[in-house]
Amino acid sequence: MSRPLRLLILALLVIAGFALSLVAGKQWLPWGSDAGTAILLELRLPRALLGLLLGAMLGLGGAVLQGFLRNPLADPAVVGVSSSAALGAVAAILYAGASSLGLFAAAMAGALGAMALLVALTWRNADPVAFILAGTVLSSLAGALTAFLISIAPNPYAVASVLDWLMGALTDRGLADLVRAAPFLIIGTILLALTGPALDALTLGEGAARSLGIRLGRVQALVVLGTGLGVGAGVAATGVIGFVGLVVPHLLRPLFGHRPSALLLPSALGGAALVLFADSLCRLAPGAGEVRLGVAMALIGAPFFLALLLKHRGRAWI
Repeated sequence: MSRPLRLLILALLVIAGFALSLVAGKQWLPWGSDAGTAILLELRLPRALLGLLLGAMLGLGGAVLQGFLRNPLADPAVVGVSSSAALGAVAAILYAGASSLGLFAAAMAGALGAMALLVALTWRNADPVAFILAGTVLSSLAGALTAFLISIAPNPYAVASVLDWLMGALTDRGLADLVRAAPFLIIGTILLALTGPALDALTLGEGAARSLGIRLGRVQALVVLGTGLGVGAGVAATGVIGFVGLVVPHLLRPLFGHRPSALLLPSALGGAALVLFADSLCRLAPGAGEVRLGVAMALIGAPFFLALLLKHRGRAWI
C-alpha cells in the first residue's frame, strides 16, 4: 500500500471520528429538530473541534520529541509543560476560586513559566540529553508542588474539583474553551511541524547535523515553544490527557517508516483520530456519567507500552 493511500485512510478515520463525535452520546443527536441543532452547535461541534486540534497536536508533539530526543518513550509531558500547566490550574482552583477563564490563564502561565525555565536551563547547551534532564526536573518539581498544594488545601470540595479536572476530559467543553485554546494549539502545531528536516539530520548525530547547517538551538527553540504553547493550552482547556504522543508514533512507524519527518503528518492525523474515537467511546460507556478521557487513555497506553517493552527487549527501538 502506497504512502498517499495510507494517509488517505488516516484522513478518513479522522473524518469518521469527527462525525461520530458530533452524534454520539448518552443520547444520540436527534437530527432535524431545533434541540438537535442547538446541541450540535453549542456542545458537540466545539467539543469535536477541540478534540481534533488537541489530538493532532499531541500526536505530532510525540513524534517530534521522539525524533529530537532520539528516545522512543518521549512524550509532550516529558518536558514538564503538562505538569507545570496543571500546577498553575490547581493553584487557581484551590486558592483563587478561579473561573474557567482564570483557570485557563493560570494554566497557560504555568506552561509559559516552564518554557522560560527550560530555556534558561538549556540555552547554552542544545544537547538533547540536557534538554530531557531539565524537563524531568521541571516535571518532578511541578508534580511535587501540585501534590503539596492539594495536601494543604483548606476546602475539600475544591480538592474534589481538582482531582476531577486532573483526570482530563472534553466533557462540558464549549465554544468559549475552543476559542481560548485553538490559537495556541494551532500555533504550537505549526512550530512543531517546522522541525521535520532538522529531525532527519539529527538521526545522523549532532555533529553531522551541524555540518549540514542545522542550528540545534533553533530546533530546540521550536520544540520548546511549540510544545509549551500547544500542551499548555491543551492542559488549560481539558486537564491532563496523556499517552497520545506515546502511543500514536509507535503504531504508525511500521506503516510510514522510521524517518522522523515522514512520521509527522501521520502522527498528527493519528492523534486526532485516536482522541476523537476515544472521547466518543467515553461518552458511550455504561453508567450515568462519562468515563474521563485521561483515564481512558491511561488504560489504553499502559498495557500498550508494557506489551511494547516485552516485545522489544534487547532490540533497538528506533
